Amino acid sequence: IKQMVKEKTGRAMQEKERERKGKNGKIIKVAGCSPIREGVLLIRPDTTLADVRKFGEECQRRWGITPLQIFLHKDEGHWLNGQPEAEDKESFQVGNRWFKPNYHAHVVFDWMNHETGKSRKLNDEDMATMQTLASDILLMERGQAKAVTGKEHLERNDFIIEKQKAELQRIEETKRHKEQQVSLAEQELKQVKAEIRTDKLKKTATNAATAIASGVGSLFGSGKLKELEHHIEQLHQEITKRDKATDELKIQIQQIQEQHSRQIRNLQRIHNQELEAKDKEISRLSTLLEKAHKWFPMFKEMLRMEKLCAVIGFTKDMIENLLTKKESIQCSGKIYSEEHRWKFDIKNDIFRVEKHPMDSGKLMLTINRQPIVQWFKEQWEKLQQNLRNSVQREQKSRGFRI
Repeated sequence: IKQMVKEKTGRAMQEKERERKGKNGKIIKVAGCSPIREGVLLIRPDTTLADVRKFGEECQRRWGITPLQIFLHKDEGHWLNGQPEAEDKESFQVGNRWFKPNYHAHVVFDWMNHETGKSRKLNDEDMATMQTLASDILLMERGQAKAVTGKEHLERNDFIIEKQKAELQRIEETKRHKEQQVSLAEQELKQVKAEIRTDKLKKTATNAATAIASGVGSLFGSGKLKELEHHIEQLHQEITKRDKATDELKIQIQQIQEQHSRQIRNLQRIHNQELEAKDKEISRLSTLLEKAHKWFPMFKEMLRMEKLCAVIGFTKDMIENLLTKKESIQCSGKIYSEEHRWKFDIKNDIFRVEKHPMDSGKLMLTINRQPIVQWFKEQWEKLQQNLRNSVQREQKSRGFRI
């Protein structure tokens, strides 16, 4: 890709983000070129590779971005902490726990225009149309537009990271809730112990020992202290599990980022190899074409005649008779003039490809021995004259109306 950009534009591809000073003196950040881009699509459980490929082909037809690779991921997701919500129809139970699958697809695009050496330019309207196209082809519900939500859309990798960050935030909030429960339980435990030390000692000296012993026995006998201590221990254990899950999630995010970088580098390497092979083949064919023009001077004229005959409306067999067999053909129907953008009627007219009388290195198509260019011109003038006569007759007839 770098070599292609250099050859087409004469400049090296700018990959890194750079800064420039605007007219008002402010620093403006200019993003680097991203020839390979990846998108993530939410899909249905029954979505097939052919469905996503159809979306990629439609993107190529509309905007010129070429799908290089497509991956379907139907084995990813996460475990729920409890029961799924009522409207959740995708989660399923495994043993005593519920698993929520994340059905999605990755599409890797070549974002470059290989004719100009520049990247394709898609505006916000194009991206919104692309999302609508995906929802229509994949039979998914269309999300709200950025203009409605006011939120910026994320790149694939940023989307994954943001999703993982949201999960981390949820875990942290759960952790804080558990810590608050621990704090409340510890306060309750202190209060119970304070009651044992103080409230029961306020009674008369006569029954103080008996009352304290009775109070302590009733408290401990009820198991309230033991229950609180056991609950606090459980909360500490759950917080430890949350901390461990947070660390594992951070490691998973790092692994995803590293895997994504490796995949992109590998795709760029493969794509560069394919482009290099394609450029070599184009160069080889161009060299052969140049040699053919030198060795066969009329070859270029034959190609021009072939194109002209095709535009006029001749079939492949008719062109074969004119150019290869060098035979004349007799036709009836209509032929098209690209210059006048009009179809003219013909009936049993004779067509032939002949050498130009003024230049032996040129060919010309004739109709009834008359150059086709001249014939088209005469027919066009006749058509214009007929139109003028028709208008004059119409105007004249209107002049006699009462």
